[in-house]
Amino acid sequence: MQDRAWADEAIRRINAENNRSADTHLYSVPLPEHWGVQLYLKDESTHRSGSLKHRLARSLFLFGLVNGWISEGTTIVEASSGSTAVSEAYFAQLLGLPFIAVMARTTSPEKIALIEQFGGSCLLVDHPSEVYAVAADVAATANGHYMDQFTYAERATDWRGNNNIAESIFGQLALEEHPIPHWIVAGAGTGGTSATIGRYIRYHRYATGMAVVDPENSAFYPAWRDGSSDATGGPSRIEGIGRPRMEPSFVPGVIDHMIQVPDAASVAAMRHLHECAGLHAGPSTGTNLWGVWQLIAQMIADGQRGSVVTLMCDSGDRYAGNYYNPEWLAEQNLDPAPHEATLRKFFDTGVWPVRAGS
Repeated sequence: MQDRAWADEAIRRINAENNRSADTHLYSVPLPEHWGVQLYLKDESTHRSGSLKHRLARSLFLFGLVNGWISEGTTIVEASSGSTAVSEAYFAQLLGLPFIAVMARTTSPEKIALIEQFGGSCLLVDHPSEVYAVAADVAATANGHYMDQFTYAERATDWRGNNNIAESIFGQLALEEHPIPHWIVAGAGTGGTSATIGRYIRYHRYATGMAVVDPENSAFYPAWRDGSSDATGGPSRIEGIGRPRMEPSFVPGVIDHMIQVPDAASVAAMRHLHECAGLHAGPSTGTNLWGVWQLIAQMIADGQRGSVVTLMCDSGDRYAGNYYNPEWLAEQNLDPAPHEATLRKFFDTGVWPVRAGS
């Protein structure tokens, strides 16, 4: 019962932290009125640990506690591309637990610094595909707990409601002109966010489409397109989304539409958001928006009025040394200029050069 007493106090601390937290803003992004479409951007960067992954980390810690996997002194280990590790380091510090993040060496220095700021340590590996096995080995050696976000993300969050991100979105839209959005658009890193939102939409019988955007080379898009469970890809250049393999938490059946996004287009849309709305976001938000603009263009072409919602996953401050650095972009052969021209033409005409998803 001593372990139960510690877990009870840990759960109280996490729930108290949540109770102290206000909901994240749902911004209305100005669009030409004659388009007849409203765009809303849910700013997840305002969480204490700075990203959408704050919600996931909270759920994973609660899941581990109620399952008896986390107890006093447990070393928490995670395989991550950065943002989940930042958020988990925050909650580990809240509970007084040691934390180790296993990440690819290419992870932005800003994220590494944040993990260390929250008391965690980082173990860097040469290739992203190594993170899974190394994290499991580290947890076994330390007699710790491997959080394994890529397996548990889709089941640790209550998709029926319980203040999940989907319930928050629909609650904040209640007084808007189009309170039931035509589309909600999200990227896939673990697949947990799209699984939660997609299930919530279906459970409540909303006429909302769940659209998922995926970076080039990621395994998720071909898996959804081809109905394949063994699709593979390469390392993603867009931190936080895209994976080289099909992750257990990716649930293709709740997705109504997928769009594959060139990496340079993600950068272009990220920069365009700052120019048009003054919002400084990271590259995965750019991926979201590249898909959003295609879907809105299709709504305009079809004469449909309504709303679209997407997520601002984290702040651009985490990417000053890479995605906002022209020298780094050149080294990665990422040229956003042609895609920025596409966006300018779209905003001038309301027409996308190709149909959404083509």
